[in-house]
Amino acid sequence: MDQTLTPPAPQQLAESQSIAVEIYDQIYNLRGTDPAYIQQLAQVVDAKMRAVSALGNTVDSLRVAVLAALNIADELQSLRQRHETLAGSLSLSQVTMRSRAGSLAGLLDEVLEDRKVG
Repeated sequence: MDQTLTPPAPQQLAESQSIAVEIYDQIYNLRGTDPAYIQQLAQVVDAKMRAVSALGNTVDSLRVAVLAALNIADELQSLRQRHETLAGSLSLSQVTMRSRAGSLAGLLDEVLEDRKVG
């Protein structure tokens, strides 16, 4: 199986290269610009497949792969939801801080105006 994977840093303009990785006792030749990143991804998938296999009663590698993919997708979805929650919270905090900064600026203007007059 020959797949192309792209690391998270797209600014790297390195040439794509082939790397052999082992996932669940199978060798896959993958292409990408960052062999270390590809190896890291392969290790994550291998570990997830082995964990699923250890907990289940199946030796069918396709079934193990699908269950591992579902577990990884669940983790991804949970992280996306957490990210959205945190991003929403951050936006609310920014609005609150801007409002507070505006109020403080208004108070400062009043104090400075009183000093000019007084």
